[in-house]
Amino acid sequence: MISLTFLVLKCLNFFGTRFEVVNKQELPKDTPLIFVANHQSTYDIPPIIWYLRKHHPKFISKMELGRGILSVSFNLRNGGSVLIDRKKPVESINKIKTFAQKVNREKWSAVIFPEGTRSRDGNPKKFQRKGLMTLIENMPDAHVVPVSINNSWKLAKYKYFPLPIGVKLTFELHPIITLSDGYEVNDLIDKIEKIVHSGVVVN
Repeated sequence: MISLTFLVLKCLNFFGTRFEVVNKQELPKDTPLIFVANHQSTYDIPPIIWYLRKHHPKFISKMELGRGILSVSFNLRNGGSVLIDRKKPVESINKIKTFAQKVNREKWSAVIFPEGTRSRDGNPKKFQRKGLMTLIENMPDAHVVPVSINNSWKLAKYKYFPLPIGVKLTFELHPIITLSDGYEVNDLIDKIEKIVHSGVVVN
């Protein structure tokens, strides 16, 4: 699965797409992490899989992405992620709860895009809280890493074909937030949302 992801990134490099991951901290190993990011396109996923592979990232994703997308769909179906049906909210929350407990136990990482749907123009959307809240409540050992993604939306501007030439995607990892610091969950989500959106630049 990792090799497929690497192949996708190399194919994007062929079209001049560049990737930059900005991280000024040492992420803890053997500790569950929750990466919380804005969402701009399906191409948000392969760079996270590749560049954060040491932390075993697993995704919360809508079930539609489980088919039809090279590498991404295969990874989501077979890599330990959870696919949810947004038309079935109770079932979805139960799946996220089970997923979160396993990720916490295995000391993997969970990746969530709380905006729910991708931004078609790069402008960040308001967080949908329930999924992130469920992760936080069921991963007591985790640290949260807010992530700001920029320019991925440009790759989907023409519905992925043709791909624009020379796009630079950036992934900025903000300072870790430790859940054990005793935040009230809604205040914590407010804080994460503000941090993520502060790093999104639309141009």
